[in-house]
Amino acid sequence: MIDRTTVERIIDAADIVDVVSDFVSLKKRGQNYLGLCPFHNDRRPSFNVSRTKGIYKCFACGAGGGVVNFVMEHEQMTYVEALRYLAKKYHIEIEERELTDAERMAENERESMLVVNEFALQFFEDQLTNTREGQEIGMSYFKERGFTQESIKKFHLGYSPEGRSALYDAAIKKGYNREVLFSVGLCIDDNKGGGYDRFRGRVMFPVFNIAGKVIAFGGRTLHDDKAKYVNSPESMIYTKGNEIYGLFQAKRAISKEEKCFIVEGYADVISMRQSGFENVIASSGTALTDGQIQKIHRFTQNVTELFDGDDAGVHAAMRGVDLLLRQGMNIKILLLPEGEDPDSFARSHASHEVKTYIDEHETDFISFKTNVLLKDCQDDPIKRGAAIREIVQSIALIPDQFIRMEFAKQCSNRFGYEEKVVMAEIGKQIQKNREKEYKDRRGAESGETTVPIGAGTDVPTVGPDRPHRPYKNNKKDFQALLDRYEGDLIRYVVKYGMCYLCDTEYDDGQSRPTTLVEYVKNELEADSMRFSNPVYQRIFDISVQLVPHFYESLEAKNVQEQEEMQRLLKQGIIEIQQKGVDSIDTATKLEEELTARLSSKVNEELQIFREQYLQKRLCSDVDDSVRNVALKLVEDLPALSRIHTEFGAVVVNEIDKLVPLVSKAIYAWKNAIVNKLRHEAQLKLENAGPEELAKLMKELQYLDGLRAKLASLIGDPVINLL
Repeated sequence: MIDRTTVERIIDAADIVDVVSDFVSLKKRGQNYLGLCPFHNDRRPSFNVSRTKGIYKCFACGAGGGVVNFVMEHEQMTYVEALRYLAKKYHIEIEERELTDAERMAENERESMLVVNEFALQFFEDQLTNTREGQEIGMSYFKERGFTQESIKKFHLGYSPEGRSALYDAAIKKGYNREVLFSVGLCIDDNKGGGYDRFRGRVMFPVFNIAGKVIAFGGRTLHDDKAKYVNSPESMIYTKGNEIYGLFQAKRAISKEEKCFIVEGYADVISMRQSGFENVIASSGTALTDGQIQKIHRFTQNVTELFDGDDAGVHAAMRGVDLLLRQGMNIKILLLPEGEDPDSFARSHASHEVKTYIDEHETDFISFKTNVLLKDCQDDPIKRGAAIREIVQSIALIPDQFIRMEFAKQCSNRFGYEEKVVMAEIGKQIQKNREKEYKDRRGAESGETTVPIGAGTDVPTVGPDRPHRPYKNNKKDFQALLDRYEGDLIRYVVKYGMCYLCDTEYDDGQSRPTTLVEYVKNELEADSMRFSNPVYQRIFDISVQLVPHFYESLEAKNVQEQEEMQRLLKQGIIEIQQKGVDSIDTATKLEEELTARLSSKVNEELQIFREQYLQKRLCSDVDDSVRNVALKLVEDLPALSRIHTEFGAVVVNEIDKLVPLVSKAIYAWKNAIVNKLRHEAQLKLENAGPEELAKLMKELQYLDGLRAKLASLIGDPVINLL
């Protein structure tokens, strides 16, 4: 383990421009640096590096992160390996030590889950290759499927033995926490103080995230079990709808080929790869989600979906088209011969035959949809009208207007309509989409269409002409609103956490300067509040833990800057004296101006240090989710970073208004919680007995008082609409 102090030294020493320049040719543009992105085939420079923030961002493929993340992604290293690489580059000595049992227990839950999964990966691989049962059952199955040793090793395939608790017993013997084994889904509690294995008697397919960490497993039965596949349940480290099987192994090939093939299952990926297609990934048996498409989009815009030729395959292909189009993907679809899937087709044909078949049969989405929708209805005008309407709806989702025009031309030729008629219908659909997006966005921002937390049977009007709307009980809306307010506050923490906010009088009677993080900590502790979003809470916990380290580093930085100031001041005074000024007053004035300039420079450097401190560390944190969320929060968003004054005449940076902004964010979050509690109390009224009714009415009265107080603090007339 590398201790936190050493990690901080590495992050402080690593200059992201210096590190990236080892791999990418950068040119200075304003305050930032620009170059060709190394993570996709970039024709125009779209890769931006910010030395002040310590982050990189490609505005074409979406890749981004801190200095550690860059080394991880570019060199395919783990977090620790990337730290070692940077330590070597900057001549920082690393002292590593084994974790004690107490420290292992104290590790944060997410890291513990990743460590347990890594142990399980090695256990399953060892069982497959070094045990008789694994060789006779697991390895025999893989060989029967035609998997090579290279593929087995590349995808870290394994075997879970038949024994009821083989993995559980081995993990406990090694000192791993049984609760973590249960929470990650490897084992199941037997309610007798022990546990048993979820995947026993199955061949194992590990699922890696994009950084190469094991986050889940899929186990295939070799018996007549009802469930052919058993998969890890969702957990803190695994959300099925956001992960893609094989992307870690395929991402470089996808970037190089500027294309990826999407199949359905684990075996499909491996067999296609053995046929020479390294740029293959799997949706793992589910329809594609926005989260999965965003990850694919980081590496390419061009996808071909491969499906079975039966009705189920056709319907699966139809479901994913609109989602892909909406995110600007260029889609082609390939239906395999009936009775074939990518696995069987790749195994039964030579590589060149597979390639030839793909080249000859993959088709764009319009041709595919047209063939499907017009099947058996060529002479039915109603069905033809419905078919073209559905295709127009799909074309309207394409963000690029020139591509839309090309598809409109193709659609008009296929259906025999005038191109201007098709374009007009597409325009109408685009307008409908925009109106819907606008209403949804306004609803989320103002509460006009989103149900307010704590509202009664009707939503109060926002304006004099707005009718009341019926109340809907939607827990997802409640949580979305809480996420919104929590997100506002955590953004201030990440961007400005170590900036001076105000002076605070503590219990010892002394008033001391307080950072934004300390201020928020005091406010949340006063009301026993925690972020409901686990990633936000993790970011906040890290930020609080870093406060003592920050003050030590700030003092060292101040000493360094003061010494540099004195050096420059002495040098400047000598230069003034050498100029031979005409009077002592003139010399004194020049020295005072020099001192003021240098003092201002020191203050500016210290302020930059305060702003950078948390950003650099959070964007290079060991936790993937912390890094990803922090990166999004520190990206420049003009609408968020600049604020109009009350009269709209002057625009100021939000850092100049932190005190009212942070206070309002906290009060708005508290108000959301109060409204949620009020709503829950209202629901209980329906079935309350006399005693509980009196208690609930008293609680509602108290909560209404809090709402009124918070509304006055926020100064927002619509705050109760949340």
